[in-house]
Amino acid sequence: MNRILLVAALAAFGMGSACAAPARIEDTAAARLAACTTCHGREGRAAADGWHPRIAGKPAGYLLNQLRNFRDGRRHYGPMAGLVGLLPDATLADIARHFAALDLPHPPPVAANEAPAVLARGRQLALQGDAAKGLPACAACHGLALTGVQPATPGLLGLPRDYLTGQLGAWVHGQRRAQAPDCMADIARRLDGADLVAVSAWLAAQPVPAAAHAAEAAPQPPPLRCGSVPEPAR
Repeated sequence: MNRILLVAALAAFGMGSACAAPARIEDTAAARLAACTTCHGREGRAAADGWHPRIAGKPAGYLLNQLRNFRDGRRHYGPMAGLVGLLPDATLADIARHFAALDLPHPPPVAANEAPAVLARGRQLALQGDAAKGLPACAACHGLALTGVQPATPGLLGLPRDYLTGQLGAWVHGQRRAQAPDCMADIARRLDGADLVAVSAWLAAQPVPAAAHAAEAAPQPPPLRCGSVPEPAR
């Protein structure tokens, strides 16, 4: 008897499952890209953990480069590699354009805890560089306002300190690479540990200007050739 009841129960469960209507998923870009915002926060505004950065509003060329880097093994992070590993360039470009088109406000920065001398050093590196160490200013490539330059250079403001520190460290140790010549790897390896911490802390503590967007062009030619950034027209 118990066996008969078990068979009947399993049959009823199977019938119920077969008859249940599948969940309806809206045919929208937001629904199709839910896997991205699961980690990168609502609408790609960044996660609260300090490790998954904001992707909303980044230049489309930069986002496309990073998706290709994850797919092609120049950047190493398992979930991202698994997500984009089989996607063609056309699909990656659609994803990049979607998030690049989002124009969303930035939250205020988290106050820095570093000593004034550390932040002063970070400011110097970001805005002036250090000629003695062969370090150009961050602003020389990432724009005078540090909000990025079209078509493929990202802004540095609005990113968590842990993320900035982690990415610079990844370049130093070869865990993050870009198309050759890899200018950021070159720059990161010229930073000692104290400078890496200083520039990350200062950048993370700066507010993002209202209506901040990537500049249409750099005010002058970049100091280094970067394989991920198109050569300016001559």
